Amino acid sequence: MDRGDLNFRQVHLDFHTSEAVPGIGADFDPEAFADTLQRARVNSVTCFARCHHGWLYYDSATHPERIHPNLERRDLLGEQIAACHERGIRVPIYTTVRWDAFTAREHPEWLALDEEGNVQGTRPFDAGFYNQLLVNTPYVDFLKEHVRELLTRFPVDGLFFDIVPAIPDCSVWTRRAMEAEGRDPSDPAARKAHAVEVVDAFKRDMTAFVRSHNAECSIFYNAGHVGPRDRSIADAYTHFELESLPSGGWGYMHLPITARYARRLGPDIMGMTGKFHTNWGDFHSFKNRAALEFECFQMLALGAKCSIGDQLPPRGELCPHTYELIGSVYGRVAEKEPYCRDAEPAAEIAVMTPEAFAAGGGLPKSAIGVTRVLQEGRHQFDLVDPESPLMGYRLLVLPDEIPVDPDLAERIEAFAAAGGAILATGESGLRPDGEAFALPSLGVRRAGPVEHVPDFLVPGEGLPAGLAPTEHVMHEPGPLIEAAAGAGVVAETRKPYFNRTWRHYCSHQHAPSSGESIGPAAVRGERTIYFRHKLFKEYNATAKHWCKALALAGVEALLGDPLVRVDGPSTLIATLTRQPEAGRELLHLLHYIPERRGEAFDTIEEAIPLYDLPVSVRAQRPVARVTAVPGGPEIPHEQRDGRVTLTVPELRGHQILCLEHASGA
Repeated sequence: MDRGDLNFRQVHLDFHTSEAVPGIGADFDPEAFADTLQRARVNSVTCFARCHHGWLYYDSATHPERIHPNLERRDLLGEQIAACHERGIRVPIYTTVRWDAFTAREHPEWLALDEEGNVQGTRPFDAGFYNQLLVNTPYVDFLKEHVRELLTRFPVDGLFFDIVPAIPDCSVWTRRAMEAEGRDPSDPAARKAHAVEVVDAFKRDMTAFVRSHNAECSIFYNAGHVGPRDRSIADAYTHFELESLPSGGWGYMHLPITARYARRLGPDIMGMTGKFHTNWGDFHSFKNRAALEFECFQMLALGAKCSIGDQLPPRGELCPHTYELIGSVYGRVAEKEPYCRDAEPAAEIAVMTPEAFAAGGGLPKSAIGVTRVLQEGRHQFDLVDPESPLMGYRLLVLPDEIPVDPDLAERIEAFAAAGGAILATGESGLRPDGEAFALPSLGVRRAGPVEHVPDFLVPGEGLPAGLAPTEHVMHEPGPLIEAAAGAGVVAETRKPYFNRTWRHYCSHQHAPSSGESIGPAAVRGERTIYFRHKLFKEYNATAKHWCKALALAGVEALLGDPLVRVDGPSTLIATLTRQPEAGRELLHLLHYIPERRGEAFDTIEEAIPLYDLPVSVRAQRPVARVTAVPGGPEIPHEQRDGRVTLTVPELRGHQILCLEHASGA
């Protein structure tokens, strides 16, 4: 078994088990455990050494006081590993970092404090283990002892370190360290920067420690999200696991945003959802099968491997019905794997992610909006940051709120000079001080601040978006602009009679258009288009069709000949990947529709089939045949001017089209 290799079909098997629960592992049968996983086509399972309650699930020699007091199978972890290894199933080992109720009780001096001196997280009489242990304290000595025992006692395929975010903190440990560095610990920004440095140093040190004992095992540090701040520490990881349970708070847009960014950082990526109907710890609940299919198949389409979260019941016996559900999906994943292994995502659009510039937590609304728009337009794109290479792309999108400093301006202007196209919206392209545009190639000048909210966009003839030539209300305007020499106005802005106040208002919402123009709404250069409104943030907020239509018209105008065209509903997702060594291109088509059927979150109950879908792909090389894989028929196709055109007779959920290159082409 190659321990550094990620498998496609993983289960992340939580086991956070209270000391108030008796009979831990009493019903565990190693043969039945491994057989259940094998029947469900699972070939990797993350098993627990230590949980958030702080208990160990093996017979520890170094920390016997931490062994779960009701653990009846004294070497539960070892038996899990041995049984799985006999069947070729990989077993990464889980341990927690920040959340550990045992350690929090025994060493409260190691906990993070807020500005008022209170312990961060769970209050004394609340249920939960969500206090934050610090990794700049002697707690790290215990962690290393614990990890050393794992590495010397077990055959370790991988280590999954959980709950490792940056935690700004006001404890004496942090205050002393910051003062020794000449930094002000009372400054929240300084504390945040210090927290990032502390957690990154911990990761590098722990990775070096692991490598001193094991040169091959996989290493991952989980914080519930992977984004631009992880670029600088990517060398401490062997891969990224993208925790993203749509029903658990992440939503259905989190995975595509995260995967489209993380897949270009270098390490392999694995998506992670859950079998739970809601979130972790939702015992005895089951995700709808169609939802689990979509979540796993979308991982494949985005170039990721699959992980499904489950929780082992306290007595140690896997739920057979859960693994019937998982197996029904993983059986299909196994069939698709040959067309996903070593597949490279094909992308011609780079989207500068607003997350790289956002100060707060959570995904910026403009990042969600631009991903929705381009995904609904079936465009092939990556999310990038200011350090990412740009030259391999045809189009750069700067969505809504991308400030451009001199270094970034130089890189973008070099991209434009080399023939790259640029689409920018809202405040994107402005200098960080907001006073002027930093990109001459955009062909716009700042003419003044926003004075009217909302205002109205009137489409012109220079950008065919299929919209009527009349006012369209816009609630997210950017700065007033004027076109520079050589640029053309393709939409204008008109102002309302007045802004709504208690002194003057009209009807239920805003005043209508006065008909008076206040300058361009969109300007087009030779290879650029700039919209002064925040189209993507507005589309995310209220799904205004005209915002999407304008953005997609701009993309189409600048690309001219996109990689993929599919004539189907906007709920259809299409992603293109390539397997150069196999000489083929793979087009993933997915049609599952998340719906808000309950108050809390979206879900999917069934896949709605589509029929007779016209498809066109700009192939890299001449194509000999197109086949619906796995196991499907060959599909007639035509080739003309570098494009392969065909009709898909039926799409039921997920279909991969294999475009096999002609030999010698």
